[in-house]
Amino acid sequence: MQRDFLIVHKDKLPDYFEKVIEAREMLESHEAATVTEAAEKAGISRNTYYKYKDFVFAPGEKIITHRAVISLILVDQSGALSSVIQILSEHNTNILTISQAVPVAGKANVLISLDITGISCTIETLVSFLKENRYVRKVHLDAMD
Repeated sequence: MQRDFLIVHKDKLPDYFEKVIEAREMLESHEAATVTEAAEKAGISRNTYYKYKDFVFAPGEKIITHRAVISLILVDQSGALSSVIQILSEHNTNILTISQAVPVAGKANVLISLDITGISCTIETLVSFLKENRYVRKVHLDAMD
């Protein structure tokens, strides 16, 4: 995930990036009631706000990720999927979908999409916890947005 980001001095970036952050802060603090109002006060268009709001962050600002897709190979045993769900629940994720293929050769392929808005650890840590589970043979973080 770190390879998806760059550190660039703000003097080298267009000024509207800072204005997007400013507009988001106005919305979060209720200084502005609507995106239109926040964008207007920050001096940017609504289009600019929506285009960059999920991609531009101030140092130390929590980057908001909403969803993740994880694929797993589980041992075909009773309780395997339940144990994975327990781990996901313990770390405040919300399961959106589960797709499990018919087990073959003692292994079950599972694809889980998650709402990770309230996750209590990093996604990398969650994957590590899943890897430690006795039923899990393989885990892969397929996507995040």
